[in-house]
Amino acid sequence: MKPTDTITGLLAYSKAGHDKNHLYIIIEETQEHVLLADGRLRTLEKPKKKNRRHIQIIRKNTDRELALSLRQGGRTVGNEEIRRTISQYQQEQYQEVKNV
Repeated sequence: MKPTDTITGLLAYSKAGHDKNHLYIIIEETQEHVLLADGRLRTLEKPKKKNRRHIQIIRKNTDRELALSLRQGGRTVGNEEIRRTISQYQQEQYQEVKNV
Protein backbone atom coordinates (compact mmCIF):
# COMPACT_ATOMS: atom_id res chain seq x y z
CA MET A 1 0.00 0.00 0.00
CA LYS A 2 1.31 3.44 -0.92
CA PRO A 3 1.75 6.03 1.86
CA THR A 4 -0.79 8.29 0.10
CA ASP A 5 -3.46 5.57 0.02
CA THR A 6 -6.10 6.01 2.65
CA ILE A 7 -8.21 3.21 4.01
CA THR A 8 -10.63 5.39 5.95
CA GLY A 9 -14.18 4.59 4.86
CA LEU A 10 -13.44 1.07 3.68
CA LEU A 11 -14.94 -2.10 5.08
CA ALA A 12 -12.70 -4.47 7.04
CA TYR A 13 -12.97 -7.84 8.76
CA SER A 14 -11.28 -8.45 12.09
CA LYS A 15 -8.69 -11.24 11.72
CA ALA A 16 -7.78 -11.63 15.39
CA GLY A 17 -9.24 -11.23 18.85
CA HIS A 18 -12.61 -11.98 20.39
CA ASP A 19 -14.28 -10.14 17.49
CA LYS A 20 -12.65 -12.31 14.79
CA ASN A 21 -14.61 -12.27 11.48
CA HIS A 22 -16.66 -9.24 12.60
CA LEU A 23 -17.30 -6.64 9.87
CA TYR A 24 -16.51 -2.98 10.54
CA ILE A 25 -15.98 0.31 8.72
CA ILE A 26 -12.66 2.06 9.23
CA ILE A 27 -13.48 5.50 10.58
CA GLU A 28 -9.96 6.72 11.33
CA GLU A 29 -6.40 5.57 10.80
CA THR A 30 -2.98 6.18 12.28
CA GLN A 31 0.43 4.74 11.46
CA GLU A 32 -0.05 1.64 13.67
CA HIS A 33 -3.78 1.42 14.42
CA VAL A 34 -7.23 1.94 12.98
CA LEU A 35 -10.48 2.91 14.65
CA LEU A 36 -13.41 0.71 13.65
CA ALA A 37 -17.17 1.10 14.02
CA ASP A 38 -20.10 -1.16 13.20
CA GLY A 39 -22.89 1.20 14.29
CA ARG A 40 -24.24 -1.26 16.87
CA LEU A 41 -21.84 -2.35 19.60
CA ARG A 42 -18.99 -0.20 18.34
CA THR A 43 -20.52 3.18 17.59
CA LEU A 44 -18.85 6.32 16.28
CA GLU A 45 -18.75 7.58 19.85
CA LYS A 46 -16.99 4.43 21.13
CA PRO A 47 -14.95 2.91 18.27
CA LYS A 48 -12.78 -0.22 18.45
CA LYS A 49 -9.02 0.44 18.34
CA LYS A 50 -7.28 -2.34 16.43
CA ASN A 51 -3.78 -3.01 15.14
CA ARG A 52 -3.55 -2.69 11.34
CA ARG A 53 -2.10 -6.20 11.10
CA HIS A 54 -5.27 -7.63 12.66
CA ILE A 55 -7.72 -6.51 9.98
CA GLN A 56 -8.52 -7.68 6.45
CA ILE A 57 -9.42 -4.68 4.29
CA ILE A 58 -12.18 -5.04 1.72
CA ARG A 59 -11.41 -2.75 -1.19
CA LYS A 60 -15.01 -2.72 -2.40
CA ASN A 61 -17.17 -0.17 -0.65
CA THR A 62 -20.90 0.01 -1.32
CA ASP A 63 -21.24 3.65 -0.24
CA ARG A 64 -18.65 6.02 -1.70
CA GLU A 65 -20.36 9.07 -0.19
CA LEU A 66 -19.93 7.60 3.28
CA ALA A 67 -16.23 6.96 2.63
CA LEU A 68 -15.69 10.50 1.33
CA SER A 69 -17.51 11.98 4.31
CA LEU A 70 -15.33 10.03 6.75
CA ARG A 71 -12.16 11.07 4.93
CA GLN A 72 -13.03 14.75 4.62
CA GLY A 73 -14.87 15.17 7.90
CA GLY A 74 -17.27 17.69 6.36
CA ARG A 75 -20.66 16.02 6.70
CA THR A 76 -21.38 14.15 9.88
CA VAL A 77 -21.84 10.41 9.47
CA GLY A 78 -24.31 8.56 11.66
CA ASN A 79 -24.32 5.07 13.12
CA GLU A 80 -27.40 4.28 11.04
CA GLU A 81 -25.46 4.93 7.81
CA ILE A 82 -22.69 2.62 8.97
CA ARG A 83 -25.18 -0.14 9.82
CA ARG A 84 -26.87 0.27 6.43
CA THR A 85 -23.57 0.08 4.53
CA ILE A 86 -22.48 -3.06 6.38
CA SER A 87 -25.89 -4.65 5.87
CA GLN A 88 -25.85 -3.88 2.13
CA TYR A 89 -22.42 -5.46 1.74
CA GLN A 90 -23.47 -8.58 3.65
CA GLN A 91 -26.62 -8.93 1.53
CA GLU A 92 -24.54 -8.63 -1.66
CA GLN A 93 -22.18 -11.33 -0.39
CA TYR A 94 -25.13 -13.58 0.45
CA GLN A 95 -26.61 -13.11 -3.04
CA GLU A 96 -23.28 -13.94 -4.67
CA VAL A 97 -23.00 -17.16 -2.67
CA LYS A 98 -26.64 -18.04 -3.31
CA ASN A 99 -26.23 -17.58 -7.08
CA VAL A 100 -23.15 -19.78 -7.33
